[in-house]
Amino acid sequence: MNLPRFSMKKYIAFLFLISIVFVQAQKKFTIVLDAGHGGEKDPGATRKYEDLGVVREKDITLGIVLKLGRMLEKNKEYKVIYTRKEDVYPSLGDRTDLANNSKADLFISVHVNSTAAKIATASGTETFVQGPNQNKTNLEVAKRENDVLFLDEKDRERFASYDPSSPESLIALKINQSKYLMASLTFGALVEENFVNKDKRLSRGVMQKDLHVLRMNAMPSVLIETGFVNNPDDARYLASENGQEEVAASIFDAIVKYKKNIDLKRGVKENDYAKEKPKEAPLKNDFRIFLFSSATKYNEDAPELKGLKDVLIIKENDLYKYYYGLTNLASVRDNFMKTARDSGFRNSYAVGFTPDQKMNYGYYTLEVVVTKDKLNSKSYVLQTLKDLEREKRDGVFYYTFGKEETIENAIKLKNEIEAKGIKGVVVEKKSK
Repeated sequence: MNLPRFSMKKYIAFLFLISIVFVQAQKKFTIVLDAGHGGEKDPGATRKYEDLGVVREKDITLGIVLKLGRMLEKNKEYKVIYTRKEDVYPSLGDRTDLANNSKADLFISVHVNSTAAKIATASGTETFVQGPNQNKTNLEVAKRENDVLFLDEKDRERFASYDPSSPESLIALKINQSKYLMASLTFGALVEENFVNKDKRLSRGVMQKDLHVLRMNAMPSVLIETGFVNNPDDARYLASENGQEEVAASIFDAIVKYKKNIDLKRGVKENDYAKEKPKEAPLKNDFRIFLFSSATKYNEDAPELKGLKDVLIIKENDLYKYYYGLTNLASVRDNFMKTARDSGFRNSYAVGFTPDQKMNYGYYTLEVVVTKDKLNSKSYVLQTLKDLEREKRDGVFYYTFGKEETIENAIKLKNEIEAKGIKGVVVEKKSK
């Protein structure tokens, strides 16, 4: 190719620019996830409860990090690196070296807070970025988190000369962290915003403090305190699978938003994010959320149901079982679960129903009326449902209607009866 010198320079420059864009497009967004503390010598903040047993910071942080990692690994744009995936203790130096050697784009250290009091009145979340201590409270937190330096020989040597109170150390700190500070603050704000808006939790804000696990990182870095281990409400939430899942989901959503902002600044077009997501594959089973069981039948507007609609009652062995929602999509099922627990049914769980499954040793019928007095022959119910069956037990009359092999058919029949103005019909599971 015989190009003039000036054109050749432009051509080479163009190829260089294209190569940079290509490399940036191909590079995965690398995230280092650090589950705080770990191993026998560093359990982190610990508290014992009668109903929960011993709650350890190291267990909660690992649970959250593994759940967050699984969410990220579903997307090929992310590369996830763990400082630990089991109950071991990596030194602080090992954690930061891993992040720097991996040329990570983001470092997230997950922790659980505590106070000196046996039972904490303080509660909620807070996210810290590296910087000088701002107040006495931050200083105490920093001391507690930095105490782990003395657990490892390498850390003692590495950080021995660092004095966070000296002017020289603070100047070096500011120079090293200034280019990452705004990005860290931005990401921290996204995390705390999600804790408030998505999880309805108390946020104590985003703050700066001098933390060794963040100080030597060459990338935006945050330390997230997910709650207080010595606050009973926080402890129960963080020790639960649902609580850890919600915390992980909020951090995940913050990562997605943070990366999107970075990509847009690099020239990725907004409409690249508007591409249709893959359609969620339905599950094999239908799912309903079990709320509670009771010997009492409640109406749909009863305060015991706490305002939930679309509640199905299934009677079995003289107990009324209350179920909320119906779906065969995992995302919708999880949303139903969150709604139920947010409404106060903290022990609710998902129950699978095989579609159109016939009962082997029984059938479904409809409990239409339960009354101490026998229905009058001219009653609307008897006039409308000619084949109504009656059974008297313990001085109470039970009127039932129909025999269906599947729950779907029983619910369809229930809807047909209620459309005729007969309300309060319950699906009942009968054994032959």
